[in-house]
Amino acid sequence: MGFYVVQFLTGLASAASLFLVASGLTIIFGVTRVVNFAHGSFYMLGAFIAYSLVKTLPLGPTGFWVGVVLAALAVGVIGVVMEVTILRRIYQAPELFQLVATFGVVMVAKDAALLFWGPEDRLGPRAPGLNKAIELFGSRVPEYDLVVIALGFVVLGLLWLLFNRTRWGAVVRAATQDREMLSALGINQKLLFTAVFFLGSVLAGLGGALQLPRASVSHQMDLSIIATVFVVVVLGGMGSIPGAFLAAVIISELSAFGILIFPKITLVLMFLVMVVVLVARPFGILGKPVPDVGEPVQSDETLTRLPSALGWAGYVAVVALLLAIPMLLSEFYLVLWTQVFIFALFAASLHFIMGGGGMVSFGHAAYFGLGGYGCAMLLVRAGLPMEATLLLAPVVAAAGAALFGYFCVRLSGVYMAMLSLAFAQIVWSVVFQWSDVTGGEDGVNRVWPSPWAKDRVVFYYLTLTLAAVGIFTLWRLLFAPFGYTLRAGRDSPMRAESIGIDIRFHRWLAFIISGAAAGVAGSLLALAKGFVGPTWVDIPRSIDALMMVLIGGVQTLVGPILGALTFVILEDRLSAFDYWRSAFGLIIILICVLMPKGIVGSGRALIGRLGLGGGGER
Repeated sequence: MGFYVVQFLTGLASAASLFLVASGLTIIFGVTRVVNFAHGSFYMLGAFIAYSLVKTLPLGPTGFWVGVVLAALAVGVIGVVMEVTILRRIYQAPELFQLVATFGVVMVAKDAALLFWGPEDRLGPRAPGLNKAIELFGSRVPEYDLVVIALGFVVLGLLWLLFNRTRWGAVVRAATQDREMLSALGINQKLLFTAVFFLGSVLAGLGGALQLPRASVSHQMDLSIIATVFVVVVLGGMGSIPGAFLAAVIISELSAFGILIFPKITLVLMFLVMVVVLVARPFGILGKPVPDVGEPVQSDETLTRLPSALGWAGYVAVVALLLAIPMLLSEFYLVLWTQVFIFALFAASLHFIMGGGGMVSFGHAAYFGLGGYGCAMLLVRAGLPMEATLLLAPVVAAAGAALFGYFCVRLSGVYMAMLSLAFAQIVWSVVFQWSDVTGGEDGVNRVWPSPWAKDRVVFYYLTLTLAAVGIFTLWRLLFAPFGYTLRAGRDSPMRAESIGIDIRFHRWLAFIISGAAAGVAGSLLALAKGFVGPTWVDIPRSIDALMMVLIGGVQTLVGPILGALTFVILEDRLSAFDYWRSAFGLIIILICVLMPKGIVGSGRALIGRLGLGGGGER
């Protein structure tokens, strides 16, 4: 009996810490509609800053709590700086640009933490006076855990009072419903958004600072917490503070008891719960419908015209140049360009459902990884030749897309995006834990091409051919009757349904086609690297695909290709530097701020303003 009580209290303490971070994210999203990927970085910075303050403040026993509070406030200031200098400039851009910009902040924050605190994990001090344990039913529970539980309930009560008993809280609640009407009433939205970001960031920093006595402070804290926080926020309902608290309790208790009952599926358990809840209740436990996050573009700008004759001539010239590259460049650049082709196809597969169908996937790496693992398993485990694996691996990815897409296309906006993320994390959990088959953390090695394709030049041409055929097929589908039907469902779903179009079926079919194309890219990368591992289906890989599409421009056909080229070259050139992540993150942020329509979209707009543009989609 005592063991289970202590296990419950341990889960409740984790829930309280998780709620602090999740409540900040849900408040920010509820008002600004920003899916803030940097929220995990604020949590990490809160822990690091608190560590330094607690170690240096000459305040005796009270120094710990003063350091925790000051660390939370410092993180709040950092959140304000991010909102004022970056997000305020791109609120009018497609909302996914804001996510990509905040991911750039993640990279900068990680290198900043590395610079100031070094690469080692830090062990924080225990809270003064709370270093003992209390005995309950024959088992012992740390005093600090009970204090954290109490703080969680206190913060929940204070937030309820703030949003339900103050004028500022009424303004915030109004902003979650109708920002335009609020602006018409004379409310300063900029100031409101800044205040909300300060509060949300303070809560994230507080959650991180309170972890000092419970766990070591590390550079992995940001990405390790953000997936769980996203699950909590979406499970409870985006913008709902009580929902975030309830979801935090559910997830934390499942983790506390799941490791006893289902030890082999603990990594995937919370994502399975999220899938079940979103399928049954699309807006979360206590959530309400919200405007779609990430509907990429307006119908008058997106993929409305086939390329002009001049455009096709340009494409032919580019292909001719690519065919000549092996005669012009060294083997190093052949490898680099091979990766560009692979990631261009990966980005084009995501662009197919984003630009054509208005569907946003935060988990597109699932199909990329399924293609890679399908190729590796068939080649290494089943002993099939490379040619057969290139045909069958996309089928594996398409099967996964058919299964996951069946549920994803029933949702829209951020809820669809988060459900796709949940499915991707389920795939990641399976390949990570099923070590007997997938190799676990070590992955699958010796995934080599057939003897005739081992030559770098031959494999270059093979990759170029398959990527070009795949991208061209996706383009043609966008301008076939299927593509026009898909866009009709994107731009005017009610009208499309009224004339008998089965929107859900078309979206599902597009999801399968997109997954198959991503599978081709994954199988090609597996052959190019000779290896496939769990990182291929993890969250950063999905964010990579989003960055490629948005950097290039979701409103254009060639945007994903140029985005992939930019992404691969930047990553390769900058990786030689010690702090390459911060440089890469700053470049991503600058592109998002200065080119809110992507490189191609913003360039086309500039040419139009200068009166130099011609017709046709670029």
